[in-house]
Amino acid sequence: MRKLFTSESVTEGHPDKLCDYISDSVLDACLKEDKYSRVACETVAGKGEIFITGEITSNANIDIEQIARNAIKEIGYDNENLDMDYRTCKINLNISKQSPDIALGVDKSLEDKKGESIESMGAGDQGIMFGFACDETDAYMPLPIYLAHKLSKKLTEVRKNRVIDYLRPDGKTQVTIEYEDNKPLRVDTIVISTQHNEDISLEILRKDIKEKVIKEVVPAELLDENTKYYINPTGRFVIGGPLGDSGLTGRKIIVDTYGGYSRHGGGAFSGKDPSKVDRSAAYMARFIAKNIVANKLAKKCEIQFSYAIGVAKPVSIYVDTFGTGTIKEEEIVDLIYKKFELTPTGIINYLNLRSPIYTKTTNYGHFGKNDLPWEKIIEL
Repeated sequence: MRKLFTSESVTEGHPDKLCDYISDSVLDACLKEDKYSRVACETVAGKGEIFITGEITSNANIDIEQIARNAIKEIGYDNENLDMDYRTCKINLNISKQSPDIALGVDKSLEDKKGESIESMGAGDQGIMFGFACDETDAYMPLPIYLAHKLSKKLTEVRKNRVIDYLRPDGKTQVTIEYEDNKPLRVDTIVISTQHNEDISLEILRKDIKEKVIKEVVPAELLDENTKYYINPTGRFVIGGPLGDSGLTGRKIIVDTYGGYSRHGGGAFSGKDPSKVDRSAAYMARFIAKNIVANKLAKKCEIQFSYAIGVAKPVSIYVDTFGTGTIKEEEIVDLIYKKFELTPTGIINYLNLRSPIYTKTTNYGHFGKNDLPWEKIIEL
């Protein structure tokens, strides 16, 4: 049986990713000075303007406006007529401290209050989190999102290295993989839309993107005479970034995870410190799912955790190996309970999540990068 599956990615200059990067930059700056910082930072980007809001409780002394301008500069926005200028854009701040009602449950878990545990930290919110891994790629990621991220990252590299010197920061990619009997067979379609300077012809742009981006990223054996290419299909992409479309933290959650190949709990990641299980438990679920596949307990694995606000231990754990498991799913659940401490404090300590590592995660997916702690492989 043959079928098609598609995933998309975006470059770091996409308006939503600009906002994610600013929020994670604020988080990292807080954690560098105070590893116990509580941060929930949201960013909105529009024409010539950035709005940063949220709750921060920290002993860190940081200049949020300068952090934002540095992030915008790093991405490459320096032209207010085409997208945004880091030097002239207006930055508005509206920051408060964490609600004492939330802190009441986070600072001291329900189990601790009842004398059932010495666990001091409860979950920062209720919610469900998913982790996933499969053996389609060396990164244990599904091939569609894996290739889409690599194309987006390559777009940024050729722009910043001036290999294609007329590109601007905004861009999107999309990859459709044809599967046969649930195994990736070939690339059916590639879509790339990239912002560019006005004085470049569409013919040159399409040729450069195909030769210097696609062929440098996608293995030749996955491409054939029937692979379809749509490069800047509208014919023009000059106005981009926050000038072309508003941006918002947390609006690219499917790009951030598995490209729709696996389920998503709904909670965004960027701008949240690790006491928020939306982020930390999703990272732990990925870590465990990846190691289940890496240890050949399954070829494909999806894990769900659920939490209640103020309660340390997960309410439930669910495992699905899609019929590929070498042991029963009930045994995998038992293994997870025995081997891992899945309270917020347990996850934070195990993965060392109080470190300022979060700007590394913002772009091109939070999973599949070997230098992140939840991507390490252990023996189960």
